[in-house]
Amino acid sequence: MKPTAIVLCGGKERRFGRSKAQALVGDRTVMDRILSVLELVSGEIIAVTAPDKPDVPVGGRAKIVTDLFPGGGPLGGIYSGLLHAASPLAVVVACDMPFLSGALLIRMLGMADGFDAVVPRVGRTMVEPLHAVYAKSCLAEMGERLNSGHLSIALFLERIHVRYMSKEEYLPLDPRMLSFFNINYPEDFERANRIASEIDFSPRPRQSR
Repeated sequence: MKPTAIVLCGGKERRFGRSKAQALVGDRTVMDRILSVLELVSGEIIAVTAPDKPDVPVGGRAKIVTDLFPGGGPLGGIYSGLLHAASPLAVVVACDMPFLSGALLIRMLGMADGFDAVVPRVGRTMVEPLHAVYAKSCLAEMGERLNSGHLSIALFLERIHVRYMSKEEYLPLDPRMLSFFNINYPEDFERANRIASEIDFSPRPRQSR
């Protein structure tokens, strides 16, 4: 069974001021960029949204589910998506990551056997839990923590069996770490468009025959 892909769309977007998913990066919306990659690596896509944001711009390409823990932060969104997932394994990304790498996601999925999650390290003490792989084996611990009001993803990760992916493992697939680039502020949007102008029309290397 191909894995599920979960897109977290329930953020308040106060810092950005408008819908990140519908923002144009280059000539494509952020959500279109995300879905185009996830369609290559997954068997189904689930978009998790807040009860007050039911209109997610997925164009029928994803199943929309409502966050069961509105106000519970990303942990509640991950839980809600995993609960609806047909596959025991899911890629989880945020809705403001326009430069995902299918090759990196596939590599992470390949590391998941025997673990509850695969999470990249992006600094000495920093990880990226919103560009990660989670297994349904996480659900019990997630539900317990959400129901008791413990919403920290960092503390949740301490309670499960995590395979941390090092820079040495992912940089060959994503040298500029663009997979982890996300749009929080208008200046991030401007940078995203500069990046898109570099990579969208860059010539691809010719394949040897």
